[in-house]
Amino acid sequence: MPELPDITVYVENLATRLRGATLQRLRLLNPFLLRTAVPPIATVEGRRVLGVERLGKRVVLALEGELFLVVHLMIAGRLHWRPAGAKPGGKGTLAVFEFDAGSLVLTEAGTQRRAALHLLAGRSALAAADPGGIDVFAAQAQAFAERLRSANHTLKRALTNPALFSGIGNAYSDEILHRARLSPLALTRTLDDAAVARLHEAVRAVLAEWTDRLRAEAAARGGWPDKVTAFRPEMAVHGRFGQPCPVCGSPVQRIVHADNETNYCARCQTDGRLLADRVLSRLLKDSWPRRVDDLD
Repeated sequence: MPELPDITVYVENLATRLRGATLQRLRLLNPFLLRTAVPPIATVEGRRVLGVERLGKRVVLALEGELFLVVHLMIAGRLHWRPAGAKPGGKGTLAVFEFDAGSLVLTEAGTQRRAALHLLAGRSALAAADPGGIDVFAAQAQAFAERLRSANHTLKRALTNPALFSGIGNAYSDEILHRARLSPLALTRTLDDAAVARLHEAVRAVLAEWTDRLRAEAAARGGWPDKVTAFRPEMAVHGRFGQPCPVCGSPVQRIVHADNETNYCARCQTDGRLLADRVLSRLLKDSWPRRVDDLD
């Protein structure tokens, strides 16, 4: 799922292209994409774009008349820019937003249709759609600590909860926790002040570094982020199960639950202990290794 760095770069590039532009036509190629009926979606046509914003992991086009098109890409949704005259369609295309200078194309890979489009009227309606997570760049240390400890959850669950923190998902939470040298299963209310401060610093540093990296990549590709993915070879642990940790060289470990995978370094984050995987540890029982040094 595109997270804060990806969404930020989308928003910045869209703002450059669309601020002041008129949405000439909106073509919906999949009726299940649109999740609202009022106002009618046809009311957006002919309206100027006043700005482009980020709402958690959503991209928001602010139109004149206080109308807001809110795009939630979910896991496999992606945005593409096609210059005027280029064929905007293709496999997996869900919607085409047509402007004079070109078209914004929304696609979704795979067969599951999870991406969503909402049309909201008024700032109050947009505010109501905000999950409520705090901006980690704006939040000072005390506000971050209070939000983190507002409930006793695992760090992985807390960081990826959109009601607590804005824009962090599965991929960057792995990177943040590795940078902070903290277990993904540590409970929020058990952390001392030093650990919370380290986490706060890691959140800001990792998200800022990756936003800068993705900006540079987009600029090198002509100014559009066409390679949005949660799996990048430069990442420290996410998606790198079995590969060496860039800090200590130990093999990266994982916990699999439903569709999500948590990656971590046992030596850097859990004092060498291997965290129980709900599937493998139950299957292997007494044969499940307890420490990274026990791995063959």
